[in-house]
Amino acid sequence: MKAAYITECGSIKNIQYGDVDNPICRDDEIIVKTICVSVNNVDTFIRSGKYKTPIPFPFIIGRDMVGVVHEIGKATKGFKIGDIVWTNSMGYDGRQGVTSEFVSVNQDRLYHLPKGVDPISAVASLHSSATAAILLAEIGKVRIGEKILIQGAAGHVGRKLVSLAKQMGLSITTTSNPDDFEILHKLGADNTIDYKETFPSENQREVFDLIVDTSGKANLQNNITALNIGGRILMITPAPIDTIDTWPLYTKMGQILGFVISHASIEQLKIAAEIINDQFKKGLLLDDDVYTLDFKHASQAHELQEKQAKKKPKYVLVF
Repeated sequence: MKAAYITECGSIKNIQYGDVDNPICRDDEIIVKTICVSVNNVDTFIRSGKYKTPIPFPFIIGRDMVGVVHEIGKATKGFKIGDIVWTNSMGYDGRQGVTSEFVSVNQDRLYHLPKGVDPISAVASLHSSATAAILLAEIGKVRIGEKILIQGAAGHVGRKLVSLAKQMGLSITTTSNPDDFEILHKLGADNTIDYKETFPSENQREVFDLIVDTSGKANLQNNITALNIGGRILMITPAPIDTIDTWPLYTKMGQILGFVISHASIEQLKIAAEIINDQFKKGLLLDDDVYTLDFKHASQAHELQEKQAKKKPKYVLVF
């Protein structure tokens, strides 16, 4: 079968396109014929070796895909040939990736795609939606009525956080470019703040139960100041390097919680899948701007993904 793969970690030039062996269908696995694969920052981190994880060489790149069940292992349950399915946890921790014509996926990492949902829109959404779902439901353990501040809310993860926070009954404040205020209000934001404004300002008296900085640019000390008693700061990217005064964090019984989706458990991924599919059925979380390429152009997709840009589409490889 054809695949995009590497024989060692490194630059984009290491990505090859060619023939590799077809996957073997083990008893607890399902062979999926690939429809489309998304390319995210984490894919470039793994390919380059920046993110350290066990990978077998030659290594097929990519982790998020939508496809059609082609063959089922004799110990699997709940799947049949022809089902449209998705996975978002391949291509790391010793597992081969998904940028190939066929992929062997353990049944515990595979989920049905709701009927009528466009595969390309779905695969573009998976990484940011799963990050947001696990962050809110599992790491932040949000409760109805809590106040959340989402910084950098107009990005891919930020928009998913706003949409899901609305569905979970939270009061939402966001920071972003004013050009994005309208879309954020449509997604569910109650209040919007220009990201260039000093936060918290002298007139800022509101405190938050949860604060998420998706940009990695917000001042951590200021966020601690804006934290409610028992509040949680959720980190999905490193904060600017600085020395912080932990006294207010201590006196507020606050927490700083980091999250990397590559360390999500099978159970957390399953919970995220249930949340995502429920939203997909409602037509939500499917609003990404998508740029498609043929899967033989995986190296070009990685090059585009690595370019610095204020707003990038989601790059999707189609088969």
